[in-house]
Amino acid sequence: MKTFDPVQMAIPFFVVAVFLEILLARLGKTKAHYEPRDTAMSLTMGLGSTIAGLFTAGITFAAALWVYEHRLFTIPMNAVWAWVALFFAEDLTYYWFHRLAHERRVWWASHVNHHTSTHYNLSTALRQTWTGGIAGTWLLWLPLSFLGFPPAMVAIQKGVSLVYQFWIHTESIKRMPRWFEAVFNTPSHHRVHHARNARYLDANYAGILIIWDRMFGTFIPEVDEEPCRYGTVKNLGNFNLLHNVFHEWVGIGKDVVAQPRHALGYIFGPPGWSHDGSRDTSHTLKAKWRARTSAAKAREDTAA
Repeated sequence: MKTFDPVQMAIPFFVVAVFLEILLARLGKTKAHYEPRDTAMSLTMGLGSTIAGLFTAGITFAAALWVYEHRLFTIPMNAVWAWVALFFAEDLTYYWFHRLAHERRVWWASHVNHHTSTHYNLSTALRQTWTGGIAGTWLLWLPLSFLGFPPAMVAIQKGVSLVYQFWIHTESIKRMPRWFEAVFNTPSHHRVHHARNARYLDANYAGILIIWDRMFGTFIPEVDEEPCRYGTVKNLGNFNLLHNVFHEWVGIGKDVVAQPRHALGYIFGPPGWSHDGSRDTSHTLKAKWRARTSAAKAREDTAA
């Protein structure tokens, strides 16, 4: 079977869709907020991610081939059932990669740049990592080749997943039909994922299927009474390209140098972890939000 790269094939569509969303927003036909410098940052980071990926593509594919040579089974690439099985297996793998990329600082450092935009539009989807290959995020997909899925097959399905996720980066679509929202990742679900509101932190890690979040307890619905605010807990406040890409790596380095005894915690702990508890993690931020919400409700009940 001839292999292809779904992402490369979809790039012209990505560009056209971004400009179409901008045009429709200007005409008042849809809800979309674009800031020229922010959009330029997203497009540049997307291009840089493609270039950066070339430097580690050989290593990652060679590793997948080596693992495949020691596979448990031989799964045919031209069988329909194999593609169906891979669809679910790869999507579950993506869920855990994405979850770990938010829960472990070393992987968050490579993923955070996808969340630095304070706007949420189709161009945000193109704001991709430059350092994922170096961080080793690709390691989680190796078990698929060990099971017997050909590396080229896995690469294609990963591309299909990324292409799917492009369209969910929009405020133009409020809700999909209920059955679709129940099974698939949608703009509504992914807006929650990109939100920095304490209510919405650490949720909706899905690639294509939202069922994984529902199964593993990380699903949070978007509620109309609390609109999503985008970006990171502490927004960068600038459009410096290198700062956007590398700021969390620099932060890890500074923390390790300042507290070498606690290096493992600063590298592998959750983002925001500190040895003395002086910083907030998403867990503590959500706990504070729950406490405030409970206190407010208690006051309302008392007043009533």
